[in-house]
Amino acid sequence: MERVTISDYKIETSIDLSKQKSVEDFNLSKKELEKELETTRVQLGELQDRLYAHGKYAVLVCLQGMDTSGKDSLIREVFKDFNARGVVVHSFKVPTELELNHDYLWRHYIALPARGKFAVFNRTHYENVLVTRVHPNYILGENLPSIHTIEDVSSEFWDSRFEQINAFEKSIAENGTLIFKFFLNLSKEEQKNRLLRRLNKPNKNWKFSPGDLKERKLWDIYKDCYQDVINRTSKVHAPWYIIPADNKPAARCIVASILLSELSTYNDIKEPELEPEIKAKISVYKNELENE
Repeated sequence: MERVTISDYKIETSIDLSKQKSVEDFNLSKKELEKELETTRVQLGELQDRLYAHGKYAVLVCLQGMDTSGKDSLIREVFKDFNARGVVVHSFKVPTELELNHDYLWRHYIALPARGKFAVFNRTHYENVLVTRVHPNYILGENLPSIHTIEDVSSEFWDSRFEQINAFEKSIAENGTLIFKFFLNLSKEEQKNRLLRRLNKPNKNWKFSPGDLKERKLWDIYKDCYQDVINRTSKVHAPWYIIPADNKPAARCIVASILLSELSTYNDIKEPELEPEIKAKISVYKNELENE
């Protein structure tokens, strides 16, 4: 999508999240945006086939955002034309007992994509410096040797956790994983509209939880935490992109366009060449099949 200028969304300096826009429409209708996305995602699907055949890079797509920011539908629409073998989606919920018996990054390590594949993290390792920071009592459930009370969850603890996350991403990037981190920037008013829609439409009621309203009351705290996360962890090898999320079709177009544009800069992602002796006999093989 030529209208998308990546520098408008890519975070390369410290930002004030309150000054980032939450809505974009490119002066296009919903139908026009959907058409733009369709064109882009077909090209993305073709690129994914080449990446799979090339087999030297993996792609990790991280999606974060407030409740109702559109993560699920974005995944459904942006990756619709991917070969199912080449993309895996992981939704990280409350840690299981098994996961809590390992360090907090373990469940993210084992979900990383193999070379040649995409993985989409629907909520990510950043929950460990977002939800846990808003609710530090959750840290007690990790049974860490140095944490006995909430008072032990100090600013030094969070500094250390940020260092660990940055080291995690640097390590996987150096080993061939291309990292894209998208924050879906939803306005508080639009979240209210989407929650009301869930309550007003019987077929959407199942999506609603009273907990959504409790978390909504912590909106400003979450925003401060997201700003800190983005400013501390947007790196050249693992950049954050802030995506205006009030308009879902536009948000999907922006994410798809960024992925296509950035991945297209890797000129070495090509299908492998056939062995010379096989390539020289292609006409022989075709003739054999045609004359069965």
